Amino acid sequence: MAPSDGVTRARRAAAQHLALPRTASLLMRAWCELRRVVAAGFCSGHGAARGSRPRKRAWETSLSPLERVRRLLPPEEAAEVGRYAAASQAPPEEKEEMVAASTQAPLVATAGLSPFRAGDLALAELRRKHNTTLKMLCRLEAGSVLSGSSGILPHRDIIGQLPGQVLRTSSGTRLLLRRPSLDEYVLLMPRGPTIAYPKDISAILTMIDIHPGDTVLETGSGSGAMSLFLSRAVGPKGHVISYEIREDHHNLAKKNYRYWRAAWEIGHVEEWPDNVDFILKDISTAAADMKSLTVDAIVLDMLNPQTALSVVHPSLKQGGVCAVYLANITQVIDLLDRIQTYKLPFLCETIIEVTHRNWLVAPAKIKNSKPSQMVETQQNTEEPPLKEYEEMDIQDQVVLKESEYNESLSEDPETYCSVPYVARPSFWQEGHSAFLTKLRKIQPLRS
Repeated sequence: MAPSDGVTRARRAAAQHLALPRTASLLMRAWCELRRVVAAGFCSGHGAARGSRPRKRAWETSLSPLERVRRLLPPEEAAEVGRYAAASQAPPEEKEEMVAASTQAPLVATAGLSPFRAGDLALAELRRKHNTTLKMLCRLEAGSVLSGSSGILPHRDIIGQLPGQVLRTSSGTRLLLRRPSLDEYVLLMPRGPTIAYPKDISAILTMIDIHPGDTVLETGSGSGAMSLFLSRAVGPKGHVISYEIREDHHNLAKKNYRYWRAAWEIGHVEEWPDNVDFILKDISTAAADMKSLTVDAIVLDMLNPQTALSVVHPSLKQGGVCAVYLANITQVIDLLDRIQTYKLPFLCETIIEVTHRNWLVAPAKIKNSKPSQMVETQQNTEEPPLKEYEEMDIQDQVVLKESEYNESLSEDPETYCSVPYVARPSFWQEGHSAFLTKLRKIQPLRS
């Protein structure tokens, strides 16, 4: 074979090798053109019924969860949701600019939509084992971070988000961010003396039966918990007068009340009423102040309330209620003895102790950590009875499912299956906190 023939074959092979990519490219272009022609013919009516809409692919008709929510909202609220969703997905540099703009320019708080802003109160929830929840309260600042055993979360990642969002910390732990309710705030706010717990405050508000526009006298401001609930109960047209003998408690109650009002104005359209007067004075020496004062109800939260009864009872309207918060039953006895001895115009109606019993209801699982399936009962189906030792073994296997918070907030679609549930009282129960005594002012019968 001549050398020229070998060179020619090599050249032909190289040309064929170089032509392969071009051939593949031409085939791909032809395939795309064929798909375009078929799609155009389909949309113009070929392959579909005349007068009907052109068929769309499944991925073209599916909507994201955010888009589904936006279509259910009015146009202005839908635009607001889209703006904050875009802000959450923006780069860090643009996000910081948006956060800075949100802290300077006031945002319009539409119905049900009010994002977190600097100075707002945020409550972070972390669900732990045994169905316990760790709650952390923080005041949002652009340069601060929320830190704990579950990692850190910068406040700038919270500012601009809507309440109810689930965010991840630096360690990957999920936290539910929302605004605290009033009872959660009083439990987590800074405190000096022991506060009246919300369960007792609710009973006291029912006892005194106050309405918007009423005037209430409180003795013992403490940390300000009772003052906040009374402020909300009487409303903007009402008035709360709170006496405190200790200066540190007086300042703390004013501070907690001021912080709550400031955070409320950020997250709500209406303002929290400024209707509480904190007075630093011993109530037993305020007889002169009581002469020109008429109140609809009185709340006494102090060590020796019997010393204040003779001073405050002239200001209470006829038929009004005085609620007394006492920790020990011996204090209740001293109070009633003082009323009987000095013949004060009060009738003791009720003495109660408020207790709550929390219950835990959760799916059950067997010892190998697999959820036990519920056997559906069918009619006209007979099953052999279980032996006694088999029944005992099944009862021993069913234990409470200690679910993590991450499982409850899984991003996977919800799956519903028939599983047995275990219901029992919770490990932690709220025991005794105080005795609530209801005294009503009456007109004694004159002989």
